[in-house]
Amino acid sequence: MTAQEARTHIRYSGWASRKVLEATLALSPEDRAKPMSVSHESIAKTLTHIYFGDAIWYSRIADPSYPVPSHDALPSVDFVVQEWPRLQSKWEAWADAATDADIARQVPFKSRFVGDAGLPAWQIVMHVVNHATLHRGQIVGMLRQLGVKPPATDIVLYYYEQKTAAAS
Repeated sequence: MTAQEARTHIRYSGWASRKVLEATLALSPEDRAKPMSVSHESIAKTLTHIYFGDAIWYSRIADPSYPVPSHDALPSVDFVVQEWPRLQSKWEAWADAATDADIARQVPFKSRFVGDAGLPAWQIVMHVVNHATLHRGQIVGMLRQLGVKPPATDIVLYYYEQKTAAAS
């Protein structure tokens, strides 16, 4: 993966997450919190889980001082609504400054699943995007169960939107 590809993927993930978050905010608080037996139980908890993943990996790859909530005490959707755009801006700034060498560098981290570990930054970027995509898809399914038409978040639509915007 090149630095340019990392920028594209980070921006795609932010674009898709904003669409899902907007659809979620149109729901009642009760529907957001309704147990759905999918993913992290509810739309609200799944959103906060995506935010948690974005936050912990950002802290590992770019800024160890970035505050990461405990996975056992995830923040409210209200917090996520306020903080996620700031976190996305930080991810984009990191990606904008990254060189191909930065994307290839080994990033050490401690994981609750594998202990002391490390991965190249490009693999972390792919994981962040893939992780969010998986859980956004689960939220799309939950929205459908609630009778709500979900937003279209396919990467090809992002590419098309970007191409159309560039041509304007």
